[in-house]
Amino acid sequence: MNSIWLDSIKDFTNFNSLNSNEETEICIIGAGIFGLTCAYYLSELGFKVSVIDKEYFGKTTSYTSAKITSQHGIFYDYLYKSFGLDFAKDYLEVNEKAIQNIKNIIDKEKISCDFEIMDNYVYTTKNDELQLFEDELFALNEIGYSASFVDKISLPFDIQGAICFKNQAQFNPLKYLVGLYNSIISKSNKVYFNTLATDVKREDDKYIVKTNYGDITSKYVVIASHYPFIKFPGFYFSKLYQSTSYILAIETNSELFDGMYINNSAPIFSFRTAYYNDKKILLIGGGDHKTGQIPNYEKSYGYLEEKVKQLYPDSKIIYKWNTEDCISLDKLPYIGPYSSLYPNMYIATGFKKWGMTLSNVAANLFVDYILGNENKYAYMFNSFRLEPIKNSKEFKNMLVDSSHGLFLDKLKHSNVDLDTISNGCGNIIEIDGEKFGIYKDDDGKIYAVKPICSHLGCLLCWNALDKTWDCPCHGSRFRYDGKNIYGPGVNDLETFQL
Repeated sequence: MNSIWLDSIKDFTNFNSLNSNEETEICIIGAGIFGLTCAYYLSELGFKVSVIDKEYFGKTTSYTSAKITSQHGIFYDYLYKSFGLDFAKDYLEVNEKAIQNIKNIIDKEKISCDFEIMDNYVYTTKNDELQLFEDELFALNEIGYSASFVDKISLPFDIQGAICFKNQAQFNPLKYLVGLYNSIISKSNKVYFNTLATDVKREDDKYIVKTNYGDITSKYVVIASHYPFIKFPGFYFSKLYQSTSYILAIETNSELFDGMYINNSAPIFSFRTAYYNDKKILLIGGGDHKTGQIPNYEKSYGYLEEKVKQLYPDSKIIYKWNTEDCISLDKLPYIGPYSSLYPNMYIATGFKKWGMTLSNVAANLFVDYILGNENKYAYMFNSFRLEPIKNSKEFKNMLVDSSHGLFLDKLKHSNVDLDTISNGCGNIIEIDGEKFGIYKDDDGKIYAVKPICSHLGCLLCWNALDKTWDCPCHGSRFRYDGKNIYGPGVNDLETFQL
């Protein structure tokens, strides 16, 4: 699986790894859009910064749809009713500033990343959702934002209505990150790829970040690893869940639209355009489900393919990929100090699929934290917050999923044996009371792993779509051979020879 963004930077070869212990002022764990934006701003201020990532440029950023917008679904009515008018106004204001901040960086650093100003639309095809749109427009009007309601858009089907945010944007996120990378290293700062952070230890007033290639000692640590991999303190695994979604890149001879689009409720369809070999192409996303729920082709890629065939019969799929996003139970990111027990260590997570703007928001907040400046927006993203959970239904579902993964499924006996697993398939079998995760490749070669998540010990599920072992508790994912793909688990699975 590869994304159009990764292939667009295939000539980038500066993938250096940490090769010895080193000291720095600030260590940032994660080289996605949040980690590198944070490093960029701190480098501009003269700080000595080291960034590490277990792969390249962050897993989530490499597979995003890359819409830069402050319109995060039908969301402002929720903020207005849940937290008040000033809160909703500040949330919109800080995300609008983030759009301008990104443009300013692109202009200053002369980054060629297909940046385009675009209008963004949230639409509905359902008449019974129009009241939700009226409520959203009322909230936006109270905030003082001039969003508009339309009943026609440029997509090739009829709608009941849509809310438009003007002057939003889209870009190629990895070309943008290459630009940030070049600026960061030009100031003698470091970005290390293929460097896995396994732990963070506090010693006096400094931190030691343990990696597979050495230790980094620093005064400050920023956890920019998508999902916090440090379990205690913080307990972020109890406040977040992960959602998997899918994207197709499509070539078509049909005329394509301008603008970015997403509908309000399931089944979700997200539309935008991009450039591939100097040709305008379509990106369509959707198929969302909680990570760890066993997906099938018809409800993921197949579901998107069917929609594309209806809208653009001459379409040709040139890329397909999926990604994971962290979502908090009250729909707001956690941005701030990691724990009161860990001074000078910071966390940003739970961007709920809108990380292009929220990553810039987080980076600017952290600059102020490190400088000791007050930031008027920090209160919205309080990383210590313990308010009553707004999304009680999702909280209940998460507890059920976790308890099943941790306890109940381990009591079940497997009815599968090795001989019943076909080539190209995987499943869990039981031998002498011990569970094994088995995958047979197309040639019948067997890969055996211990199907227990390296994060908190949940029993993993076989994902036949991607040939991965997925955790139903907190969303860790592992390749068929046990190699870790997504956190919060950082260690590979134990493997066996059968």
